[in-house]
Amino acid sequence: MKLRIEKAIYGGAGLARLSGQEAGKAIFVPETLPGEWIEAEIASDRRGFSAGALQSVLEPSPHRIQPGCEYFSRCGGCHYQHAAPAAQLQMKCEILRETLDRARLPGVGEGIGEIQAIASPPWAYRNRIRLQILSPVGPDGSGIALAYRRRGSHAGLPVARCPIAAPLLEESMSALCRLGKEKSLLRDCEEVELFSGNGPRTLLVSLWARGAAAVSATALRAFAEKLKDAAPDLAGVGVFAARREAGAGGRSKPTAGEERLLALWGEPYILYEVCSRPYRVSLRSFFQVNRFLLEPLQALVAGGRSGATAWDLYAGVGLFAGALNFDEVTAVESSPPAQADLSANAGPAGGRIRAVASTALAFLLGRRGKLPIPDLVVLDPPRAGLGPEIASLLAGCGAGRIVYVSCDPATLARDLQTILRAGYRVRSIHLADMFPQTFHLESVVELERT
Repeated sequence: MKLRIEKAIYGGAGLARLSGQEAGKAIFVPETLPGEWIEAEIASDRRGFSAGALQSVLEPSPHRIQPGCEYFSRCGGCHYQHAAPAAQLQMKCEILRETLDRARLPGVGEGIGEIQAIASPPWAYRNRIRLQILSPVGPDGSGIALAYRRRGSHAGLPVARCPIAAPLLEESMSALCRLGKEKSLLRDCEEVELFSGNGPRTLLVSLWARGAAAVSATALRAFAEKLKDAAPDLAGVGVFAARREAGAGGRSKPTAGEERLLALWGEPYILYEVCSRPYRVSLRSFFQVNRFLLEPLQALVAGGRSGATAWDLYAGVGLFAGALNFDEVTAVESSPPAQADLSANAGPAGGRIRAVASTALAFLLGRRGKLPIPDLVVLDPPRAGLGPEIASLLAGCGAGRIVYVSCDPATLARDLQTILRAGYRVRSIHLADMFPQTFHLESVVELERT
């Protein structure tokens, strides 16, 4: 069928409408751009919408370009490589605007107004990547392959490079594949994560043991020393076991958040410098992935803000807390690896930053009547957002201003409904393009109490 793409939607596809007996029914077609006239077929059909497969582009958008990676279309990691960087940013702004407008946020009126965008270089921006280890591979079964997931599948797609990854990570991928030809620890592992900082000795490698494989200190040391010969910036290697649960077909799958460190070589952390301040970041600690936008994002969220008291909920290792110029900053984090980093990073602040090991919910429930009303609250929750209970507690704490960092526009809109009803108004909205070439977007909303 021939279709006109109306707009981009969150998730990476373009939206068109069917004609004929199903006139008006939505069909989502990946790898398309707004305004294009395309030919597609239905790949799957549901009552409310259909998923399409692109066959050909009959009238291309002026913003269509040649993808920069040979794995695009097959790899599930990137969605927008066929769009010029400026067009990607515009689509994301429109998606964010429509999501918030559709929520009919209290006090916002006809529309949310201006969204200011912060662009990123489109390539080599990621400081962290995670890949499957496929073994054995090759004609004689003597090697390994590193793989991302195929688009729309859990199956692995072997890759030799990843152009959105930092150069050190691409070099490390090559080194790992060379080591995989030897009988090494890699054969006993199913996944690897590479994380790079911005100084010497700033490569951390995390491995996940395959099944119930035992990992000896001798095997880890031999592997790490060979890897260090090929990647001199290697600082540490950790091998983890993931708690597993039964999956479809009797297969097991790892459960997030239940990882146990089996063995360690070298250092368990690196120092990542942001705005001339070093932040300790350990194996498995969360840290923003775009190495080019760390400083702009930190400045947007925390720069130039001052006062008596501030809270940083979902603080991670303290990227924002460390830049808040307040007399007292309470930084709250629940993940044990990040908690340890947060405490270490709070030390140089001379007691100005208080690190609290707690969930945001437990902290907000326990602070009633015990802490002064904060001048500012900074939030950077996971993709699931705050949820009704935390949003209500936060809105009731009486903070003068709230800065909400979100990586999901739908959960952001839901949480803003609760906060705005409690007497706040939107002061500014920024979109930070932390994830070029993908549909993912990061937004920063500043709210003030009316």
